[in-house]
This record gives sequence, C-alpha cells and structure tokens, in this order.
Amino acid sequence: MGYQTLIDEALLQPVSAHFTCIAKREGFPVGAPVEYDYSQYQHQVPGGMISNLRFQLRKVGMEHKFDEALQETMEVRAELGYPIMVTPLSQFVGSQAAINVIVGERYKEVTDQIIQYALGYWGKEGAELMAPEVKAKILDRPRAREWAAQPPPEPTVAELRKKMNAGNITDEDFLLRWNLEAGEIETMRAAGAPKEYLTARQPLVQLIDALSKRKDYRHIVVQKGEMMVSLNRAAAAT
Repeated sequence: MGYQTLIDEALLQPVSAHFTCIAKREGFPVGAPVEYDYSQYQHQVPGGMISNLRFQLRKVGMEHKFDEALQETMEVRAELGYPIMVTPLSQFVGSQAAINVIVGERYKEVTDQIIQYALGYWGKEGAELMAPEVKAKILDRPRAREWAAQPPPEPTVAELRKKMNAGNITDEDFLLRWNLEAGEIETMRAAGAPKEYLTARQPLVQLIDALSKRKDYRHIVVQKGEMMVSLNRAAAAT
C-alpha cells in the first residue's frame, strides 16, 4: 500500500527460530503467515468471533451476507464510539451488526447489552461517545425505559466478598474468583510454574536433558578436550 514500517525484521528472526524449534520439538503446530487483509484492521473482529458470526448467518440461511456483516460491524463500532474490540464489547458490536443484517433494518431490534451500553452501564464511554441519533434510536423503546428505571446496583468490595464467601482471602485470590470459575483456578494452580524450555543457547544443558531421557543406555560419556560428562543410570531396585 506504499507504507514503510519501522519493524526491524532481523531482530525478529532469532525469536521466530527459538519458538519454531520449541514447537517442532514439543509437537506443537507451527503457524504459517496468512494473506494480508486490511479489513481486519478496520473491523477488528477477533478470530473466534469471525467463525461465530459466519455460523449465526448460516443458521438463518444468510451466510452469503458475511462480508456485508463485517462491513456493518465497522459501522456499528463507529456509531458506538469505537469501543475496544475485546470481550465483552466485541460481542456487543458483532451481535448487533449481525442482527442489523439479518433483520434488514438497522437497530430495529437491539440486544439488552447494547441498551445497557447506551445507558452507560458498561462505562461512561458508551453514554458519552455514541452517535446521538443512534443512541436516541436505541433508547426510544419500552425495553430501554425498563433498564433506565432500574439502574444496576453497585455493591461495595466488602459486599462482594461476603456474597462470594471470600472474606479471608487475598485481593489476588478475590480477583481470581471474580473472573474465573473455581475449576479453572484449580486447574491453573495444579499446572504449577510455567514450563521452562531449553534453547540452543544452552547446548550442554539441552544435550544432558535429552540424553537423560534415553532408555536404551545405562552409561553415557561425553568428552571434549579435558572436560568430561558421565551419565549413569541407576540399577532398578529389586
């Protein structure tokens, strides 16, 4: 497109080589570059949402309108004041765009989350940065007046701790409980510390680690010059 980037690709090569080596050694899939798509930077719909959007359209026999839905996503996002496209705001934008395309009339039907966003429940940006005419259309309906009449409660941290039976845990554990399911927390902790991967920058350590996993030798000697490393497998207990 005629633009020059400031990325030094030479600095990225050793990083790429490092992780590619680990992926191959551990049996992980190795990624491949995909065709450049400028529209991705316009709609910014996350990859998982793209497949879900296509699925929603397919269910109602409108998969052929997928490109139109992506274009609608760009317009909805702009009208909502450019919310950051991460969960849950990206779902709000994508779902509303799909509804607009499926119904055939923009904002004739809206989700509760979009109404809440317009009322400022999801941050003041929603109430302050939306296009005025779109905001007025969203809030001019009985459902919006119901939500406006019953603003959500704003419990204190102490009240939330009591509700979640988290009165005696640390702030860190409290935030984990707030954001994750109990099973997810247990799984995360059971996994232990992040795995350390040996690299080509530690050739001797990597060699010893690989040799220690061999089952077909009892005694291995590695010698270079005056340096010698000897590995002996202990006899099996009887």
